[in-house]
Amino acid sequence: MNHQTLTSVLFGAIVVATIGVTVWASRSTKGAADYYAGGRSFSGFQNGLAIGGDYMSAASFLGISGAIALSGYDGFLYSIGFLVAWLVALLLVAELLRNSGRYTMADQLAYRMRQKPVRTAAAVSTVAVSVFYLLAQMVGAGSLVALLLGVSSQGLKNLTIVGVGVLMIFYVTVGGMKGTTWVQ
Repeated sequence: MNHQTLTSVLFGAIVVATIGVTVWASRSTKGAADYYAGGRSFSGFQNGLAIGGDYMSAASFLGISGAIALSGYDGFLYSIGFLVAWLVALLLVAELLRNSGRYTMADQLAYRMRQKPVRTAAAVSTVAVSVFYLLAQMVGAGSLVALLLGVSSQGLKNLTIVGVGVLMIFYVTVGGMKGTTWVQ
């Protein structure tokens, strides 16, 4: 067995295992609290590991590395600002949402204001920001998978990018917060 075959088998086993974890987590999801907040059953350490895994993503690594490569020390300071802003938003927004009993910022704003316009604006802004963020994520992850599997043609590289995107969508939509946290 050559190294490429072994790599493909191990990668396939990891994908199957993470899909299994996602399906297992989805079976214990009973309502909105389980889906959006994991039933509030995760410890701070478990949540910290999951948030750290999300934070140290392809977009973060590629963006920060590029900023440092192109701007030097200013790019490094940008990375510090990125971290501090993330922590401030986490502390200011997450605790208020948790205390209000809402799961998303759109839920909180719709509770305080007129439902339809707020939800429309929240949906449009969320999709607009997420598309650009996820493009960098999917290209980074798909390129890494293509390199791992030894894919050389551009068409197959594009297919791995789409495959990674479909896999991530599956993890989130089927597993909810429990599945996403355990897969992280």
